Amino acid sequence: MTIKEAILKTLDENKKLMTHIEVRKYIQENNYYIFSGKTPDATISALLGDFIRNGDNRVKRIKTEQASYLYYFSKFENELNIENEIHPISISSKTVKKQDTFHERDLHKLFATYLHSQDILSKTILHEESKNSKDDNQKWLHPDIIGISFLEFKSKTSENFLKTLNKKDLITLTSYELKKEIKTDSELKKYFFQAVSNSSWANKGYLVAFDISDNLKSEIARLSQSFGIGVIQLKSNPFESEILFESKFKNLDFTTIDKLCNVNSKFDEFILLVEKYLTADEKYMNGTLKEFDAFCDKFFTNDNDSEILEYCKKHNIPVEEEIES
Repeated sequence: MTIKEAILKTLDENKKLMTHIEVRKYIQENNYYIFSGKTPDATISALLGDFIRNGDNRVKRIKTEQASYLYYFSKFENELNIENEIHPISISSKTVKKQDTFHERDLHKLFATYLHSQDILSKTILHEESKNSKDDNQKWLHPDIIGISFLEFKSKTSENFLKTLNKKDLITLTSYELKKEIKTDSELKKYFFQAVSNSSWANKGYLVAFDISDNLKSEIARLSQSFGIGVIQLKSNPFESEILFESKFKNLDFTTIDKLCNVNSKFDEFILLVEKYLTADEKYMNGTLKEFDAFCDKFFTNDNDSEILEYCKKHNIPVEEEIES
């Protein structure tokens, strides 16, 4: 049974409104699906959102006064007395609040939340904290955010086998260039090649933007195919963020890593933690991961829409607001 089949089976058998956490618990209690990631709640939340966004009419949701969602199987809609409990949401009709401007760095916590939901730990690298930060030659040297993911195994045998061959293959290092918006072709070219430059050291590189013009999608596809840079659209609900184009994997550039370590202390500390993880005895790995987690960027711990909404309002980040039907 796939994870989406498990979600549908859960909603079908319960015949009631359910939070994403209740769906996840039911799946686990009935052994419908074995989760391999560290954030199963976020995974279920994102996949439930996929049903809605993709127009799959088997699954519907309604929004509570606490700004969280409840999901249900549409064939039971007439039996649930939805109108007496909460306000139904029309997914097809959306508006975006017009607000004052916000800062690019206000998006970092939202993006860190998305990355964590994908089992990626991340750290913001501030250009002004680097040596000779006013040197224009370093302008496109620094990534905005670096991330690390750890390969997980279901079999202890395969895990030990890979460790024996090459322990560095247990991790993937990724560079992210984060922008508020990409509206014009000239902005796209500038930001894209900034991402190319800033990610030259990493296994993968991504350009991330909160607002991307639909008119640029074909050109983005061409550039991504040609240069291997992936593209991610960040959403105000970070769990609904979307990889538009995948990044191509490449080997690490240790010369550039060395240069970055020399000019930025946060990057240097991040790489030291990577080295500590790769050289640690197995019994110390969990401790190293906890140290990594404490060092990395803060994130929202679950799909608590009210907390995320409060953060977005505080920082004037536009929020997609679904209209009551």
